Amino acid sequence: MTFFNQRSKFFYWTTGKAMKLSPKAEEVATFFAKMLDHEYTTKDIFRKNFYKDWKKEMTSDERNIITNLNKCDFNEMSQYFKAQSEARKQMTKEEKLKIKEENERLVQEYGFCIMDNHKERIANFRIEPPGLFRGRGNHPKMGKLKKRIMPEDIIINCSKDSKIPTAPPGHKWKEVRHDNKVTWLVSWTENIQGSIKYIMLNSSSRIKGEKDWQKYETARRLKKCVEKIRNTYREDWKSKEMKARQRSVALYFIDKLALRAGNEKEEGETADTVGCCSLRVEHIKLYPEKDGQEYVVEFDFLGKDSIRYYNTVPVEKRVFKNLQLFMENKQPEDDLFDRLNTSILNKHLQDLMEGLTAKVFRTYNASITLQQQLKELTNPDDNIAAKILSYNRANRAVAILCNHQRAPPKTFEKSMMNLQAKIDAKKDQLADARRELKSAKADAKVKRDERTKKLVESKKKAVERIEEQLMKLEVQATDREENKQIALGTSKLNYLDPRISVAWCKKFGIPIEKIYNKTQREKFAWAIDMAEDDYEF
Repeated sequence: MTFFNQRSKFFYWTTGKAMKLSPKAEEVATFFAKMLDHEYTTKDIFRKNFYKDWKKEMTSDERNIITNLNKCDFNEMSQYFKAQSEARKQMTKEEKLKIKEENERLVQEYGFCIMDNHKERIANFRIEPPGLFRGRGNHPKMGKLKKRIMPEDIIINCSKDSKIPTAPPGHKWKEVRHDNKVTWLVSWTENIQGSIKYIMLNSSSRIKGEKDWQKYETARRLKKCVEKIRNTYREDWKSKEMKARQRSVALYFIDKLALRAGNEKEEGETADTVGCCSLRVEHIKLYPEKDGQEYVVEFDFLGKDSIRYYNTVPVEKRVFKNLQLFMENKQPEDDLFDRLNTSILNKHLQDLMEGLTAKVFRTYNASITLQQQLKELTNPDDNIAAKILSYNRANRAVAILCNHQRAPPKTFEKSMMNLQAKIDAKKDQLADARRELKSAKADAKVKRDERTKKLVESKKKAVERIEEQLMKLEVQATDREENKQIALGTSKLNYLDPRISVAWCKKFGIPIEKIYNKTQREKFAWAIDMAEDDYEF
C-alpha cells in the first residue's frame, strides 16, 4: 500500500480540519482521488457504490465522522497525483531508460514459460492492482472496490516435473494443479462479478496461432455450405413448430446483420446488455412501410460492453410476419424469442456443420466482407497511401457490420487542427515551389543552357515531391475523420482472416508493417508465412 498522510490531506468539512485516515481507508480514498476529474465520479451509482465499499474499509471512528460523501474533499489528494504524473513526464532520458531496463528485467524473469520444450512468451504476467470498478455503459456495479489479489487467491497450473513458483514470504498459493487440458497458467476469481481471470500464453505463441488458424478454417468451411444453410432456415420460416420459426428468424439476423448470439449471463447485477437470442419485444419496432421501403425492422438495444446497437433494416416479408407473430400478446419486457436460447441455436448449427456456432457466422461474414470490399475499393494505380486508405475503408465496412463503435478520442479536435495546419503549410510550400518552377522555366526559355535545364528538372521534382507529401497528409486527414467513431482493431484482431490482408499486401506491394504493428505481426506470423498473393478466403 502507498500512504499519503504526510504529503497530501483529506478534508471532511463538518470537522473543519484535515483528517488523518487509517491506512486501508486512505488507500481506497486515493482510488477516488485519482479519478476526480473523470465523469465516473459524478455518477450517482458510482458514488453510492464507492461510498458503501469505502465505509467497509474505515475504522468505526471514521465511520462515525464521515457520514456524507458530498462533504468529503479529495482535491489535495488529487493534486498530489497530478504532480506525480507531471514529474514522470519530466523525467530525464537516463531515468526513463533505467525504468525501461527494470521492466525488461522483469519480463525476462517472469514473462516466459517452457511449453513442449519451447520457450513461449506469457501474455500478461502482472495481476491488476486494486482500484475502483468502472464497467462499460451504466453498469450497476460501477464504483465498487476491486480488492487486492493475494497469493491465497491464486491457482497455479504447471506440469508435475516443473519448478513450482515460490509464493511471497509468509504466504501460500490457493492451489497448485497440473491440468494439461487447459491453456491457462494462473487463475483467480475477482470479487466484483465473481468471474474467473486468467494469465495465458501470448497471442504469438504456437498454441494460440493454431487456434486462430482453426477458427478461420472453420469459417472457410462455412463458405462451402452457407447457401444450403440459408435455404434451410428460409424453409423453417414456414415451419408449423414455433421453436423452429424463432430459431430460423434469429439465425437470419445473425447471418444478415452479424449480430452476436447473446450468451446467457449469470444471475445477479449486470449491465442490461443483450444479443440476438435474448432480445426483448421492447428492442424492436416493426414498420410495414418506412422511408419508401417495405417491411422495416428498427433495432435499438445495448450490445456487448454496453455499446448501443441501432439499425433500421428492410427484411423479407415472411420474416416480418413471423416477428409480428412472436410479439403477439407480449409485454415490452417479454422475450422476443421465448422458445430459444444460445445453447439450442448452437446445438442446431452443430447438426448442420461440424464445429459451427453462431460466432462462426460473424467471423465468416466479416472476412468475406473484407475480401469483397478490398476487390471493389483497391485501385492498382493508386500510390501506397491511397491504397492503405482503401484498406481502412474496407476494414471500416466490417467494423460497421459488427457494430464496433468507439467514442471519439478526447484529443481528436486538437489533432485534426494540428494536421490541418500541416496541410495548410504544405499547400503554401507547394505554391512557392510551383512559382519557382514557373520562374525557372521562363529563365530556361531565354538562356537555353544546360544549367537552367537541370534547374527546371530539379524544381519539377521538388513540386512532385511536395504534391505527394500533401496528398499523404490529406489522405491521413480523410482517414482520421472517417475513423473517429469506428474501432478497427477488434475486427482486425478477432474476426478477419489475416491471410486476406497478407495476400492483399503481397499483391499490391504494400509493406506488411503498414497494416499490422509489431505485436499484430507476431500474432499473425503463421498467416504471413502461409499466405501467397492469390489467397482466397
